[in-house]
Amino acid sequence: MDALMVYTIREGETLELTCLVTGHPRPQIRWTKTAGSVSDRFQDSSVFNETLHISKIQRHQGGRYYCKAENGLGSPAIKSIRVDVYYLDDPLVTVHQSVGEAKEQFYYERTVFLRCVANSNPPVRYSWHRGRDVLSQGSDKGVEIYEPFFTQGETKILKLKNLRPQDYANYSCIASVRNVCGISDRNIVFKLTNKTASPSIKLLVEDPIVVNPGQTVSLVCITTGGEPNPTLSWVSSSDSLPEKSVVKGGTLTLPAITSDEAGVYSCVASNNVGNPAKKSTTIVVRALKKGRFWITPDPYHNDDNIQIGREVKISCQVEATPPEELIFGWLKNGRAMRSSERMVITQTDPDISPGTTNLDIIDLKFTDFGTYTCVAALKGGGIPEISIDVNISSTTVPPNLTVPRGKSPLVVREGDTVELECLVSGKPKPIILWSRADKEAPMPDGSLQAESYDGVLRIVNVSREMTGSYRCQTSQFNGFNVKPREAVVELIVQYPPSVEPVLLEMRQGLGRPVVMNCRVLRAHPSRVLRYEWRLGNRLLHAGHFDQSDETEYTVKSLNREGWGEYTCDVNNEAGAGRCTFLVTGKAYPPEFYYDTYSPLWQNRPTVYGFKLQWTQMNPNAVDRIVAYRLGIRQTGLQRWWEQEIPVDGTITKGELNTHNLTELIKPAAYEVRLTPITRFGEGDSTIRIITYSAPVNPHLKFHCSFEEEPICMFTQDKNDDFDWTRHSAATRDTKYTPNTGPSDDRSGSKQGFYMYIETSRPRKEGEVARLVSPFFNVVPKNPYGIANPPAYCFSFFFHMYGKHIGTLNAFLRQKGQTAAEGPAWSLSGNQGDRWKQAKVSIHPTASFQVVLEGIRGPGIEGDIAIDDVTLEEGECRDLPPINESDCNLCSLSAYEEEHIYLAASASLVIKPPLWMLP
Repeated sequence: MDALMVYTIREGETLELTCLVTGHPRPQIRWTKTAGSVSDRFQDSSVFNETLHISKIQRHQGGRYYCKAENGLGSPAIKSIRVDVYYLDDPLVTVHQSVGEAKEQFYYERTVFLRCVANSNPPVRYSWHRGRDVLSQGSDKGVEIYEPFFTQGETKILKLKNLRPQDYANYSCIASVRNVCGISDRNIVFKLTNKTASPSIKLLVEDPIVVNPGQTVSLVCITTGGEPNPTLSWVSSSDSLPEKSVVKGGTLTLPAITSDEAGVYSCVASNNVGNPAKKSTTIVVRALKKGRFWITPDPYHNDDNIQIGREVKISCQVEATPPEELIFGWLKNGRAMRSSERMVITQTDPDISPGTTNLDIIDLKFTDFGTYTCVAALKGGGIPEISIDVNISSTTVPPNLTVPRGKSPLVVREGDTVELECLVSGKPKPIILWSRADKEAPMPDGSLQAESYDGVLRIVNVSREMTGSYRCQTSQFNGFNVKPREAVVELIVQYPPSVEPVLLEMRQGLGRPVVMNCRVLRAHPSRVLRYEWRLGNRLLHAGHFDQSDETEYTVKSLNREGWGEYTCDVNNEAGAGRCTFLVTGKAYPPEFYYDTYSPLWQNRPTVYGFKLQWTQMNPNAVDRIVAYRLGIRQTGLQRWWEQEIPVDGTITKGELNTHNLTELIKPAAYEVRLTPITRFGEGDSTIRIITYSAPVNPHLKFHCSFEEEPICMFTQDKNDDFDWTRHSAATRDTKYTPNTGPSDDRSGSKQGFYMYIETSRPRKEGEVARLVSPFFNVVPKNPYGIANPPAYCFSFFFHMYGKHIGTLNAFLRQKGQTAAEGPAWSLSGNQGDRWKQAKVSIHPTASFQVVLEGIRGPGIEGDIAIDDVTLEEGECRDLPPINESDCNLCSLSAYEEEHIYLAASASLVIKPPLWMLP
């Protein structure tokens, strides 16, 4: 398994990751990211490019990035790298009192807690100062510094016990990430005095505030206490303040307020001392809306009609804000009414919403016929009244629903506009509710019910999913409060056949058969399906479908006249579906080979040559390729130069073709176009860019000081006896082995990290721990062997102190190496309590790793440590003075032969902006 690659970057910098891809045909590359939520996709999509570029990277863009390469052969090649975005926000200090009843100035209490928090990656380290003095645990009996158990490593609390006069001072919290990625320390100062107090506020407004729409509302909040001076802010129950609101100091102004802006508004005061203070008020915007009525016949008789001598009740309903201000009035034929023994007017409790009023007519008489008007208003006016007219007469009858003749079932074609209709009779005519009758499904507009005042449901651009039964039903509103009447309309949506393939290109050579198949996926109506096969406009074959859902047409032996566009039209009453087959003799495009070794073969002072190589995609699918048309032009110019490259014999799949381009002008780049030619004519072309690059040998360097947890992609060997341990002198426990191991890292820092082998029990003499580096690539590559292998200088610092020191070995492990080689460097025994440097020149001939091996000596005082591992191109210079008997420089000659596969699946590595390959 590959070691996990980790790349660290500072927030706000530009991230560039490059996939180095090999494989033929040229692989397609795609960058993707996995994250905790779907919404955290980078740039909202995948990136189809070798290089992933993110400008001004933000912390939420950290995570695992995957580069996927595929060319249709074998499984896709996938590499991943974890991007750690490092950042450090300004710290925040909050102050709290000990448990107890808060007083007006509770900092006369005995104990105070100062808590420091900063968002960061990697985890932050905190330190406290009082004035210029550093505070540490034990430095002052009145001070404790600790980390809460539930937030360990995320905060640091300073506890001032039995508050003393000297405790009133300036306290500084310093947050540090040890200058990783050049991020400097951040600090904040809090001044603690005997006046320090949590905030208190007062609202200079009533609660609630009742206003008319369109008014301007101002909410005023003032501080009445708090040290340091609190900061005021406003929040609303709808999460965000209205767009047009204005906040100035403690005043919130809402101009031309609307009903949508009603709600709870809160003033919050904070000074990071104690808990924030919060005061709230409710804004009520007066309104009247949704006026409706219904008529209830005599409930004591099983009759839905209104009859003389019986009771009838008229109900009127309105939504009012605030509900307690709602008042109703009744008119008969325009004249005000009062409640009486025969005309009883009642109103629901004001707390019940929506508000309802009822007019009960006892013992209906002929003289009671007329128009009754319900008038709703709010006390104090300012809001337009709502008036609802209800006519009571001999023609006032309950509703009835019918479907017009010929309107069910309703047969339409997909895409049409259709009107479903229910005729409603009766007076008054109620609102009609439409819904699906055959299944629990939404209406075309997405709602479960649709209202109609005329009984018509209009559907625009009807689709096949809308086929089914629709129920129309009377509502009690604006009609009779009786058992709902309902009817059902059947809707049948016809649509043309859906077929496959819609479009298929078929390439074939002369004299060979071509079989075309057109299949019906779905259609309505599905019966009486007819098909017609045509070549151009010429009818080839026609017929009807029987039990099968597909039709086939065969060209037994393709001739020149048989090339062209074949169509199969499948018809029903609603229209036709079409399969299209483009039969052609065009050859498939060639596929350029991008991994040619040393393509620049002619390197004269002003011109160069380029070895162009390619394979042919599916060469046997069509007639034999007789030639290629080569086009070449200098990038940026219009004119193409063309020539034909003849082909002798038959090209086979995977065969590598080569053509040398000569007299190309340095350092210009060229666009190359290659087109295969058969008896049919020209096939598909392929274009690539070739560029001139002067031979270069960049200076390569790898360095690791083990300061971060990923330890530079070093891994522990799975076949050793125990592991190397990452430690710093500040955290290492030496109580069992005081006379061994380093007291600081190689740079002299007690906070710095290094790797070491712990030789205490249960370790035994001769046990081995191995630390393995990531793979490094040898450049330049040569598939025919390396006559003069490049040199690299491998160096590291070691600390071998203790009377039981064993052995430290360094090995070169090359890819493809079968036999174990001796160590490239080796040293045994006590070397004193100091860091020393080792350097050794290595000459790998293939991709390689470096292995550092520690062997436990005869006792527990045998800890061996390493730090600052470096790999640099070139022979080692200024070698440290080490006895020749202690160092064994081996001449390693293992070499890996690289093979060129002309149909190879994709492989890749991810290249971060440092020279380090997995």
